[in-house]
Amino acid sequence: MDHQHNEKSDSSHLTPGRKPVLELLAARPHALDTVFLSEDATGLGEVIGKCRELGVRFRKVRRPDLDRMFPGNHQGVVARLRGRQLIELDRLITQVRQSPFPLILALDQVQDPGNVGTLARTLLALGGAGLLFPKDRTAFIGPAAAKAAAGALDSLPLCQVVNLARALDTCAEAGLAIYGSGTGPESRNLFQARLNFPAVLVLGNEDKGMRPNVGKRCTEMLSIPMQGGFDSLNVAQAGAMIMTEMLRQRL
Repeated sequence: MDHQHNEKSDSSHLTPGRKPVLELLAARPHALDTVFLSEDATGLGEVIGKCRELGVRFRKVRRPDLDRMFPGNHQGVVARLRGRQLIELDRLITQVRQSPFPLILALDQVQDPGNVGTLARTLLALGGAGLLFPKDRTAFIGPAAAKAAAGALDSLPLCQVVNLARALDTCAEAGLAIYGSGTGPESRNLFQARLNFPAVLVLGNEDKGMRPNVGKRCTEMLSIPMQGGFDSLNVAQAGAMIMTEMLRQRL
């Protein structure tokens, strides 16, 4: 299902849920425009206290209004952000060299917003540089992804490109190593590969994997040797394992 077209355009700036909103208030209060609270919700004292303390605007609204704003489990609180920071590819390439973990994560048509959110959260936790994704057929960076990311999408540089294969060419020309996740006969055991940095890790679509023209840009395909078979992992789990091993090698 293509999530790009069924979420309202302004909904990409909403973060629902108590824990994600509290994490945003703790990490990046300046990024918040308004926190909306349901009039009938209880237990929101901590959120209100933090808003007051940090000077973040908050408004109490009727629950039906909040349900209209975010039709899902918002737990009585929805934060509206000032707008995610999309950056140009050349700036992302500059930033990767200065990152504690010099890795760009490229998503080739990853469809599930939960996977996008979880991958963003892992990349941010490990100190990675940012997310690179094509404009078409990527899980829209909307509220479902925001909830899974718990604030990570508001803290990571995001770079959206028209043509991912061409963007990977630009990364390679700038001296970045391009790795892909794959299980084919030509793939290397992740734990035996000698990895170079700064790097890009490309993850493909949940069902179809990477598009051939994108896969061609990867200098090496990495796989995780597993007794139960690599197929049993979803893209977010596999991506997290590969990124963690990449960081271990880097350190």
